[in-house]
Amino acid sequence: MVKTLLVILLSSVLVNNYVLNKFLGICPFLGVSKKVDQATGMGLAVIFVMLVSTAATWPIQTYLLDPNGLGYLQTIVFILVIASLVQFVEIVLKKYIPSLYRSLGVYLPLITTNCAVLGVTINNIKDEYSFLESMVSSLGCGLGFLLAMVIFAGVRSKVEDALPPKSFSGIPITLISASIVSVAFYGFGGVIEKLFA
Repeated sequence: MVKTLLVILLSSVLVNNYVLNKFLGICPFLGVSKKVDQATGMGLAVIFVMLVSTAATWPIQTYLLDPNGLGYLQTIVFILVIASLVQFVEIVLKKYIPSLYRSLGVYLPLITTNCAVLGVTINNIKDEYSFLESMVSSLGCGLGFLLAMVIFAGVRSKVEDALPPKSFSGIPITLISASIVSVAFYGFGGVIEKLFA
């Protein structure tokens, strides 16, 4: 059981990274990755929302939607749950960590529409994970999101200091940098399976 949970965790962080492999959550990835502290704050907020969303949506799917033949409402219900949780996070940050709330700005409400959060909750159900496996998967996906954000924030700061050619400045060099970071993560593909074989 521990081995299975470790494989789920490490593969969620490194191999099946939602940003760099599945290309979900790109909006905050590109928008909030200019500074490492903002990227870290956003990553931590996404981890929290992913964990709480999974803790709320898995029982709803398992004990309410599936037994009553309402599985077709999954996406709508999950979006409502995630939107409510993001509002809660926004209220808490505004009250207790106002500096982080101000630095995240418009990107905090974007967690509501962050397809990575919705993708994690839906994929946990699709992969038929137990509650514990779903929570570990969500933690791994959140840590993978945080890792991608922090690494990319570091890369972006170096790229801006490097003064790229004028035709590449701005969005083009940002997308090229993101693709290079993404390709680097493909190197983890067979490592997890061989590590726990």
